[in-house]
Amino acid sequence: MMKDVTPGMIFSDILRSGTPDATAWIRGNAQNPQLSGVVRFYSTPYAGVLVEAEVFGLPDNATQFSSDFYGMHIHENGDCTLPFDKTGDHYNPMKAEHPHHAGDLIQLMSNQGYAWLAFYDKRFMISEIIGRSVIIHKMPDDFMSQPSGNAGEKIGCGIIQGMPMS
Repeated sequence: MMKDVTPGMIFSDILRSGTPDATAWIRGNAQNPQLSGVVRFYSTPYAGVLVEAEVFGLPDNATQFSSDFYGMHIHENGDCTLPFDKTGDHYNPMKAEHPHHAGDLIQLMSNQGYAWLAFYDKRFMISEIIGRSVIIHKMPDDFMSQPSGNAGEKIGCGIIQGMPMS
């Protein structure tokens, strides 16, 4: 008996054995030097992008059994000079209202300072985000406030870099 193959099965295979097409290595700001992580971007056969994020040292790491949410976005500029104030606005090529910017990503849910997530997105192509930055914010995105969701201070930043062809 043959099983139907779903996109989720293909995504799992990509995450398990694929090579990302772009990567952003995250580092924390001066108040959060323990923050680090990586966001990987994978091509899919569905014309969209599979995004995987793994982040360590988020601010709630000192409280046992704690969990908290942190906004995560792609910003226009790939300049992670401290204090991350040169990253520009959310990546928004269609000039959409928030939360419909191409750079509006899913929130990180931290469990005692650690967060992992993976999701599929068709609002941008990998070639469009190379050289931009991934920002982690101190607070969750409220998905309503204009222009950018009131997620607060930029506590983590990484420049999106394309992976060399092997």
